[in-house]
Amino acid sequence: MKIRNPRTGKTDYEIAPLSGETVTDIAQQLRAAQTGWAAKTPEERGAILLQWADAIEVNLGTIIPALTNDTGRGGISKIEAAGVPGQIRRWARTAPQLIAEGQPADQPTSVPTITTSTELVPYQLAGVISPWNFPMTLALIDAIPALMAGSAVLIKPSEVTPRFIKPLMATVEQIPELAAVLSIIEGDGKTGAAMIDQVDYVCFTGSVATGWKVGESAAQAFIPASLELGGKDPMIVLASADPETAAATALRASIVNTGQACQSIERVYVAREIAEPFLASLTAQAEAVALNYPDINKGHIGPFIFEKQAEIAQNQIDDAVRKGAKLVTGGAVENLGGGLYLRPTILTDVPPDSNIIREENFGPVIPVVIYDQIEEAIAQANDSIFGLSAAVVGGSVTEAEQIASHLKAGAVSINDGSLTSMVWEAEKSSFGYSGLGASRMGASGLMRFFRKRVLIRQSGEAARIEAFAEENF
Repeated sequence: MKIRNPRTGKTDYEIAPLSGETVTDIAQQLRAAQTGWAAKTPEERGAILLQWADAIEVNLGTIIPALTNDTGRGGISKIEAAGVPGQIRRWARTAPQLIAEGQPADQPTSVPTITTSTELVPYQLAGVISPWNFPMTLALIDAIPALMAGSAVLIKPSEVTPRFIKPLMATVEQIPELAAVLSIIEGDGKTGAAMIDQVDYVCFTGSVATGWKVGESAAQAFIPASLELGGKDPMIVLASADPETAAATALRASIVNTGQACQSIERVYVAREIAEPFLASLTAQAEAVALNYPDINKGHIGPFIFEKQAEIAQNQIDDAVRKGAKLVTGGAVENLGGGLYLRPTILTDVPPDSNIIREENFGPVIPVVIYDQIEEAIAQANDSIFGLSAAVVGGSVTEAEQIASHLKAGAVSINDGSLTSMVWEAEKSSFGYSGLGASRMGASGLMRFFRKRVLIRQSGEAARIEAFAEENF
C-alpha cells in the first residue's frame, strides 16, 4: 500500500496491511501474555512503562523524523513525540493510587451482617484504532492507561501516517515484558475491522462516519467502545471582550496544526458591538500567518496531512461563498511543491445552512457570525449535531462562565480556546455525535479498562428456605 508524503505529494513509503488471520494470531499472543502482566502490581507495571518512557526519549532522534514525514509538520511533531514520555510517567505515578481507591474492602451494607469488597478486573485485550492528525499521541492516549490497568493492547494507527510505527515499536521491543503485551501494527480499514473481532474493548478516534461503523461492530461483538469523534467547536465572543485579544485567541485555536484537530474552533460568534474591531484584528493577524514552505523550520502552519481533507475544505469554502458568504481572506488551497496548503481563511455573512457551519472542517477556516443578542449566539452555537468542546471569551471569567453553562459541549474553554489539548486531568463527556463512552481524560481514562467484581461477605447465618415460606408473609 503506497503512502503519500504530505509535503511533496509523492508516494515515498509503503506498508503491507495485515490479514485477518495475522491479526488473530497477534491477538492470541497478546492474550497469552496478559495473564502475567495483570498479575503484576500497578507499581511493577508502572516501573516497566517508565523504562519505555526512557527508551522513547533516547530514540526521539528516529521517531521525530518519521512523525514529521507522516504529518508534514516540524515543531508540532517534536512537541507530540516529546510529550509521550510525560504521559507515561503521569499514569505510572497516578494509576496505583486510583486502582487502590477503586478496590475498597470490608464496606458495610444495609444488612448488618453483610460486607463487600471490590476487585478490579482488567479487560484482557484492548484495541486502539487511531487517526492521522496526531498519530503518536492518539495511538497512545488510550493504550498507556490500558497497560497500567493490566490489559494487553493492540494498536492500529491510520494508514495515512504509518511511518512512526517502526521506530516506536523498536522502543517497545527493547523491553521484553512490554513487547509481550503491546503491539502496534500496520494496516488499513479492513485490518481495523478484523481487530474489533479479537479484542474485549475498543477505543476509536476519528470521523463520525467511521465511528458509527466501529460502534456497530463493537455492539455486534458485544464489547464496550470508547468513541472520540468529530467536533464543530463554537467560540462565543462577548461584547465585553477585548477585540484584539479575542481575535488572537480565536486565530490560534482555529489554525494550530492547520486546523487539523477535533478541538479546533470552527465557528466564531461575535457580539455586534465589537464585531468591526474584532474582524479587523482577526484579518490582520491571519494575513500575517506564514506557511512553513519551503522551509519546514519556518512559518506557522503546514500542509494538509491527508489530501482528501484539502478537497473537503475547498468544497466547504466554495459552498459558503455560493450561498452568500463573504470571503475576507484566504480561501484557495495551493499546491506548493506537491504539498496542499491553505492560508488562514476568514468568512463572514455565513448562512447557517452552509456546509462550513454544519460539517466538521479540519482546516484553517474561520467562519465569523455576528450576533445581536446573547441568546441568539447560544442557540446558534448549540445548533449542531456535535458537542465536543466550545469556548467563551469575555471581559471576565465570571461572565464567560455564565454563558458556558448554557452550551451543549463536553468541555468549554473560558477566556481561551481549545484547552482540551492542554489539560488531561478533568473528565469530560462528548455531547451529540462527538462521541460515546467513558471519558479518556481524568481518572476515567484508566478506570474504564476495568470491570468490577464485588465479593459479598456474610458474617452471620445465611438465610434458609424456611424464611420464604408463604406462611411467614
